[in-house]
Amino acid sequence: MKWKNRLHGEESPYMPAGPFKIRLPFIHYRFEWPDYVQGLLMCAVDLGAITLLAQHLGMPFEVALAVVVLNGLLYLFHHILGDPVIPGWITPAVPLIVLFVTQFDEGPDRVYALIAFQLTLGILSIVLGITGLASKVVYMVPNAIKAGIILGAGIGAIVSVFGEGGQFGTFPITITICIGFAFYLTFSKSFEQIRKKNKGFLFTLLGNLGILPAIFLAIIVAPLFGEAKWPDIQWGFSKPDFATLWAEYTVFGLGFPAMSFFIQAIPAVLATYLVVFGDVLKTKVLLSESDAVRTDEKVDYDPNRAHLIFGGRNSLMSMIGPDITMCGPLWAAMQVVAIERFKEGKKAMNSFFGGIGSFRWGTNTGLLLLPIVSLVQPILGVALALTLLVQGYVSVRIGVMQARSQRDLGIAGVVAALLVIKGASWAFAVGILLCFLIYGKDFFKGEVDNTFVKDSLESSKKEEMKEVI
Repeated sequence: MKWKNRLHGEESPYMPAGPFKIRLPFIHYRFEWPDYVQGLLMCAVDLGAITLLAQHLGMPFEVALAVVVLNGLLYLFHHILGDPVIPGWITPAVPLIVLFVTQFDEGPDRVYALIAFQLTLGILSIVLGITGLASKVVYMVPNAIKAGIILGAGIGAIVSVFGEGGQFGTFPITITICIGFAFYLTFSKSFEQIRKKNKGFLFTLLGNLGILPAIFLAIIVAPLFGEAKWPDIQWGFSKPDFATLWAEYTVFGLGFPAMSFFIQAIPAVLATYLVVFGDVLKTKVLLSESDAVRTDEKVDYDPNRAHLIFGGRNSLMSMIGPDITMCGPLWAAMQVVAIERFKEGKKAMNSFFGGIGSFRWGTNTGLLLLPIVSLVQPILGVALALTLLVQGYVSVRIGVMQARSQRDLGIAGVVAALLVIKGASWAFAVGILLCFLIYGKDFFKGEVDNTFVKDSLESSKKEEMKEVI
């Protein structure tokens, strides 16, 4: 058990492997049972992807479950290879991806489009990780366009829930009650004050579990109002259908997409990458909070290594299980939960890698346990809607704050609207044209006015990051 030999201020033990630092449970880190148990329950959020896959690709439940299980296994690669994060979906980009794939007829063409999109995103991330060009690419994009893309992603998330064919039409009462509960627990100043005054187990637990309490509430509310059936709890293990997945939804059964699919995917991939890089920046801010408290362990975060890992995940998933939620670098809500436990001291969490690794081992176990899967199956549409609405709220606010002037904000509004209505190609084209017409030689710099007080924003960044999740 090498983890017992870590000296104060050093990294947790690992096996070096080029840019990676391999860590295995029980050997390089202590297994943290509280985080494992929490992972067993939080797999309900991962299962929300099944609704998207069924709705937009026509996947049967067991086939979509196979995609979720594969994605879950690849989540483990982050902490095993030395990336100190709890990874998740690229949630703000889900509406962008849905807009792109639904331009194609349901069936093989739509699957080809998704494969091309995910593979292009994966290769782009790997190249940027190898060359170290990630930050330069993002900073070359004018603030007005970045603001518009993030703002549009947030609006698109909300539209996808309330628009035609959205989950609200199926679960109107359940979503109304549960999203209110989720917003109260996540963003309410009132609940924050209650937590500060009452530091008991219940309030701490409610505040740390993200949207999971709202999902459990949906399991009761939806049947009471006749919007879903009561769960039919089944025992045993789940049965993901890998054979049908690979035969009907991957390159092994359909063949490789034509080059035209890759070319059409480029604008939407670039828009999605802007969202991904925002998560990378968010990770650095969140981890800096724990550095000041836990001086006994050095936590090494390398954005280039992160790009290699989530780029590799997307490339591999595009081949064996294309997924609309994509493979993102961060699950912000659970990252904060892990950091807060880590800050409680060595007794609470010996190593940060032990906490995040145990959590993801837990979610993978939960996906294989039929009682957990069958418990949340009737309300997976609600779980997805809650995730999208919370992320929509966050993305709209962050998108607006990316703007540095009133002109930026005006351009961002146009870009956001076009992104939702016409897709990424139109959004980028019109955004570039507007920046050129309005800013001319200052195309990349734009301008700064008193619309937003940037100094105040920077000084409160850490508090904002807590509120964001």
